[in-house]
Amino acid sequence: MKSQQDHPKHYSFEFYPPKGPKGNEALAEARLQLAQLGPDFFSVTFGAGGTTRSGTLDTVVDTMRATGISAAPHLSCIEGTRESIKEMVDSYRDAGVDRIVALRGDIPEGGEKLGVFSYASELVAFIRKEYGDRFHLEVGCYPEVHPETPDPQADLDNFVRKVDAGADSAMTQYFYNADAYFDFVDRATARGVNIPIVPGIMPFPAWPQIERFSAMCGADIPRWIATRMAAYHAKDDQQSVRDFGIELVTNLCTRLLDAGAPGLHFYALNRADPTAAIWRNLGLPANNAAKQAV
Repeated sequence: MKSQQDHPKHYSFEFYPPKGPKGNEALAEARLQLAQLGPDFFSVTFGAGGTTRSGTLDTVVDTMRATGISAAPHLSCIEGTRESIKEMVDSYRDAGVDRIVALRGDIPEGGEKLGVFSYASELVAFIRKEYGDRFHLEVGCYPEVHPETPDPQADLDNFVRKVDAGADSAMTQYFYNADAYFDFVDRATARGVNIPIVPGIMPFPAWPQIERFSAMCGADIPRWIATRMAAYHAKDDQQSVRDFGIELVTNLCTRLLDAGAPGLHFYALNRADPTAAIWRNLGLPANNAAKQAV
């Protein structure tokens, strides 16, 4: 973890493009609350197959305008061409975006063919070639191994290729086992990686939801956590689900930060309360100078 201790700590929150008036209202409320914590940036997810491409741009622009805080769009190479990807990056550049999260993206159900790029490393290399150092490029990584890559060595090789292509920093898939993160960082460091690797943090908004997410993305939920959550859910004890989840994730974050993790990236899911509660428990400072969201 020595390589990570040398980096300053940065904190960020992730949203997804809202759908409909209720979704817009929920995001605006969450954004208002989380902006007051003064994150270094927000990120906004990107849907495969064009489902939220325009929504990502709109949400990024609205977020920067409303909060005065940088927003980083996720950019996927699924189904993209060089021309369409460049057009999208041009739009972000023109909107004043200075950070992009470059991902391969999820292959749509039934999809057999990727776009012009098959890997995020190729997308990173393309952006670097076309735009130089105009953007800070974030990439993803998987302490518990990408679900499509059963070989941990091959998974690490993929990450190293993204770093070699020009990634500035990385954010991980979420996990609930800190040792998985420590092991991944140590193995990456041994391969010469020295960029910040920021842990991805997923609060527990609801037990069945996290159970589904984890099954899809390959995040392991230790049995002792799953059994307690399932028992609370079976009794419809949502307060205990919330309280245990906040305690659990607070302890995880404390261990990560104490070991030298270079910050935290919260998957907020367009909700403020769980993330804000964890933030307060950690004693992280709030920056009330952020522009009021509108």
